[in-house]
Order: sequence, then structure tokens, then C-alpha cells
Amino acid sequence: MKELRVAIFTGNYNHIQDGVSLTLNRLVGFLEEKGIPVIIFGPTVDEPAIDHEGEFVSVPSVPVPGRSEYRITVGFPEKAQRRLREFEPTLIHLATPDVLGFRAMRWAQANNIQLVASYHTHFTSYLKYYNLDMLELLGWKYIGWFYSQCKHIYVPSPSMADELNEEGIDEGIRIWARGVNTNQFNPDFRDMEWRRSVGFDDDDKVVTFVSRLVWEKNLQTFVDTVKRLQQDHSNIRAMIVGDGPAKKELEHMLPEAHFTGFITGDELSRAYASSDVFLFPSETETFGNVTLEAMSSGLPCVVADATGSRSLVESGVNGFLAAPRDTQGFAERVADIANDQELWDQMSKAARQKALAYSWENVNNKLLDNYREALNEPQPTLKF
Repeated sequence: MKELRVAIFTGNYNHIQDGVSLTLNRLVGFLEEKGIPVIIFGPTVDEPAIDHEGEFVSVPSVPVPGRSEYRITVGFPEKAQRRLREFEPTLIHLATPDVLGFRAMRWAQANNIQLVASYHTHFTSYLKYYNLDMLELLGWKYIGWFYSQCKHIYVPSPSMADELNEEGIDEGIRIWARGVNTNQFNPDFRDMEWRRSVGFDDDDKVVTFVSRLVWEKNLQTFVDTVKRLQQDHSNIRAMIVGDGPAKKELEHMLPEAHFTGFITGDELSRAYASSDVFLFPSETETFGNVTLEAMSSGLPCVVADATGSRSLVESGVNGFLAAPRDTQGFAERVADIANDQELWDQMSKAARQKALAYSWENVNNKLLDNYREALNEPQPTLKF
């Protein structure tokens, strides 16, 4: 049996903190704990957001026009290729279908190295937020071709696998879910004194959003839902956790909301657990890390009936699914929970119970089994 030596290529590892970068860093830490050699290639910046795990090799990149916090890789230079050759990988994991991913794919094929890939970002669903809907068909064609080169495709949720199947991407799909630290995200962090200190009354129903503050998370639906709720329910208050380019505009649109900014650790745990309903209308998730964190914190969740979210929230059990962008539907579901303490209690317990099944150790052990399976299988036929 071949020794497992993993090289990961990604468009995001340490320069910005989000679900993708945190998931990959956690994976690298896990592999190193298991004694498995691993190396990562990707873009970085002078002041990265994460103290990354493992050996990280920087490659050239440029800022995304108009969204400079994101980076686009522009090549795979000889210096990086030399380090890859020295490392002698036996498995290459492509985490982003970008220029770097394409170059790494061709390197692996030229050197007879097995390829696997993970599908983290639902790129085609972002196009409508930039008025680029006309590129969706072309985008799916490229994505289909890119992933067809790989023995396995690791997707975070069954609903994402279903959507890829509908687009004709149906070979080699495996589920690589996400985990949650159920000790860190725990209902015991609920803190009424803290709620009062930030301006919430004990009778207020706090509706919370947690994520990077970017419009492609469907922030407009969150804003419109809160405003609709507040027309009929004087005790509805909003809390927004996170930072990003949309923050200033959001502060103007919801001046009475509590904005925490970017927080982590116990502060984040307290914000979740001290809320009453988690409202997350994003349609671009492949999994929904923040939804799982909210569930682990005992929050009933009202989320968009879209990929990722629908694999976590069972409507009527641990929260509700609402039609994407249906402000009235979101508002009605939030009100149902906020106005019925017995329903809240039932959903809170169900949310926590479901989250307890998601252990990072189990999730990454399953991926490791898939790595080993792929390593000892024939490579897929080269497609042009």
C-alpha cells in the first residue's frame, strides 16, 4: 500500500477567515496529528487573518476587483513546483477550481498522481449577485469538466450532492460534512446579564445573523424580514455578528440592531446562546457552518430552503425552511417560534440533539478513509 502524502491546493487558506479556510486548517491539523505528511499551496497577504496549520507555500495572486479581501491565483511558479516535487505527494487534493487548481491538476496528471477534489463554494449561485447570470451555463460546464478529472469529489451535504447530480456531476461523489465543537457552542453560554448590557430587554426576542457581511449571503432578505416582523411585534430585536464590506450599509438600514463586529471564542458562543432565533436566508451555502453552530447553541433556525441548509434543518422539528427571498414566509416562521414558548423549547432541544451527531473527529476520519480508498484506485481517464 502506498504511503499517503497529501498536497492541498486552495484559493483560500489563511488570508481571510471563513468556513472554507477554517475547515481546511482543521483538516491539516488533523492529518498532522495522525502523522500524515501534508503541504498546502495557496495565496496569502502580508497580514493574514489566520495563524495557519502546517507547511504553507504561497503562490502569486491578485485581489478580486471590487472585493479586495478575496484573492485570485495567477499561476504556479517553478519555486512552488520544486517544493512540490521535493515533497513527493501521492495524493493531490484540489479545493478550488481556479488557475492554481488547474495547474496542479495538470501537474498531477503529468506525474501520474491521484487527484481528489472538494466542493466548498457554490460559485454559480454567486453570479446573480454580480449581474452575471448569463455566465451560469458556462460556469457549470467548466465546473463539470474540472471535477470530472478527479477520482473523488467531496461535498459537504447531501443536498449539495443532489444539485451536482442534477448538473450531470454524478461520479465519485462522497460526503465530507462539517463538524462543530459542541462544548464551545453550547446553550450553557446563554447570559441574560450580557443581553441587558447590550441593550436587550428580558422580554425581547433576539433574531440573529452570523456570517461575513457580504450581500451574497442574502442580507437584504434578513433586513426586510426584521423590518416586517417589527411592524407587528414590538419585542423583536436584531443582532448581527460578523464584519465585512456590507456592514456600514447594514448599520444604516437597521440602526437599532446590535452589531458585535467580528468575534470568536467565548464571545461568539455567548452571542449565539443569548439569542432566541437564528435567521439565515443565504442561498449560496454548500453546508452552513454557522447554522450548525447555532443549532449546537440550542437555537431554532429559520433558513432558506436551499442547498446546505436543508440538509441541517428539518422543517417543523428543529426550525423552519422558507422559500428563498420570501420575506413574508421568513417573518411568519420566525414569529411562530418567537410567540410559542413550548414550540421554542421543543425546537431548541431538537437542534442541540442533531448538532451532537456532528463531530470533527468523525467527519475527518471519514475523509481520511476516502483518501486511502482513492489512493489505491486507478486514476480517472484524462478528459479534454
